[in-house]
Amino acid sequence: MSETFDIWKLIAGLGIFLIGMYMLEDAIKILSGKAFRRMIRLYTNGRFRSIGSGTLVTAMLQSSSAVSLMVLAFVGAGVMSMPNAIGVIMGSNIGTTLTVWIVAIVGFKMKIESFALPFIGLGGIGLIFCDTSEKPFQFCRLLIGFGFLFLGLDYMKGSVESIGQSFDLSMVPDYGLWIYLVVGTLLTAIMQASAASIAVVLTALNSGLITFDIGVAMVIGANVGTTITVILGSLGGIPAKKRVAFSHLVFNVITGVVAFLSIAGIVWLVTLFVDIQTNDVMGLALFHTIFNIIGVILFFPFIGLLARVLYRLFPDHKAILTVYINNTPTEVIEAATSALRKEILHLLQECQLYGLRLLNIDRSLLFEGDLPLEKSTRKKLSFESLYENIKLLHAEIFAYYSKLQSQKLEEAEAKELERMIFASRNIMNSNKNFKGIRHDIDEFEGSGNVYLNNQYKSFRKRLLKVYHDIGGIQGQESKEEQYHSLLKAFVKIEEADKLCINDTLKAVAEGMIQELEISSMLLVNRLFTQACRLQIFSLKDLLLSQEQINNFDRALDMKEIIDEEKGKES
Repeated sequence: MSETFDIWKLIAGLGIFLIGMYMLEDAIKILSGKAFRRMIRLYTNGRFRSIGSGTLVTAMLQSSSAVSLMVLAFVGAGVMSMPNAIGVIMGSNIGTTLTVWIVAIVGFKMKIESFALPFIGLGGIGLIFCDTSEKPFQFCRLLIGFGFLFLGLDYMKGSVESIGQSFDLSMVPDYGLWIYLVVGTLLTAIMQASAASIAVVLTALNSGLITFDIGVAMVIGANVGTTITVILGSLGGIPAKKRVAFSHLVFNVITGVVAFLSIAGIVWLVTLFVDIQTNDVMGLALFHTIFNIIGVILFFPFIGLLARVLYRLFPDHKAILTVYINNTPTEVIEAATSALRKEILHLLQECQLYGLRLLNIDRSLLFEGDLPLEKSTRKKLSFESLYENIKLLHAEIFAYYSKLQSQKLEEAEAKELERMIFASRNIMNSNKNFKGIRHDIDEFEGSGNVYLNNQYKSFRKRLLKVYHDIGGIQGQESKEEQYHSLLKAFVKIEEADKLCINDTLKAVAEGMIQELEISSMLLVNRLFTQACRLQIFSLKDLLLSQEQINNFDRALDMKEIIDEEKGKES
């Protein structure tokens, strides 16, 4: 063994340890991820149960960060209350101490190589013979991760052992324990894994590079530093996610402060169970567990209070997505009906914007300035956020419609409202179709196939034409003109659909596209065409009279019959 400190061996050991942790955590999540998520979601009703679930799941997953991010998701989705989320966070701090115990018990009590290499060997051989989609493949990854965990620890241990034998602790300047608290915090914040930073501390302690008191301070700092993962996960998120992240920070910081101020007392408690002179590594693991349990005991009576404070600090700011119905009372039927119609036309605009962004069409070709949804959020929405906000807008429209239904309505008014809500559903189904073809549209745009590239351009032209026709129809004052224009627009959509199918048949005959591409092309064209039809149908129900709607439907039925007869003749 070298007589000098090998920095690269230490860094390599840390890297192998982190890879092992990642593989172990990822494999366990894939093998039993749904079960753990179900446990977190269902078995957290009550403070004791939430703390217990957080402890158990974290101990099994070997990652408090993974559990905390799960909690972020559940709170964000509204399926977990804030007090229960705080309980899970508190329990996860206890659960994460299991990793430290494993390292302390196994990592420094036996020859690690003989323990780690069989896991890596068996897992590596298994990966070659297992299909990546099967559970045995993930089990092999779990074995490799477990082996890497201890192999990395062995590298770190070996890199500092020689220098530890001749190291004089009196050479270390006495800056006070608080500086080591900061070092532990920063180390964990950088690595985003408290178990990895504590493993470094245990290695240094085992080799005599640091004293027990310094190790204690660094472990407390590691507990504070682990909050960085959850804080990063909540950035830009909804207030509910920020409340969870802040509760994690508050709990860990206050627990850390209490533990730091009570180091002497907690160390005395540790000495009742472990002789830290002969077994300081085990003593540090016990200290880590005890101060986390003390933190849970201290915070338990104040979970409700903390939840209320967090609600005040991060209140829910509900963006007003509606433009016309939010200030129109449902008691005035005529005004409410008019507002609802305008709101559904607003919904149509937002869905048209979604379609433009789907096909990378410049919005200025159809709209001037931002639409209401982006104005309400004061920022340009991402593609996914726009879709979610459109869904919320549709939900508010439906809720308003439900309130209108509770009013005393005449038969004609009730039928008109029914047509309008049917129009809004058609708009949403249109948007859902656009969402369904997003991946294929992106494939067409970036494809090396010239035919698919040309079809992508064709879809852009077709959509812009439909949208311009819709805009022109809305600008017409005469219902009769709107009726005829809607029929013409529908016929154009059908003609474009047939042209696309014929072009695809010709491309197939000429060998321009492959079998899988044929299926994708036909599916995209069908969903795209149906999306355009649905927007025309929505305008029909919003703009025309009942008699014109009946005539429109009969005209389409007649066209289908004629087309069928032509098909039989050909």
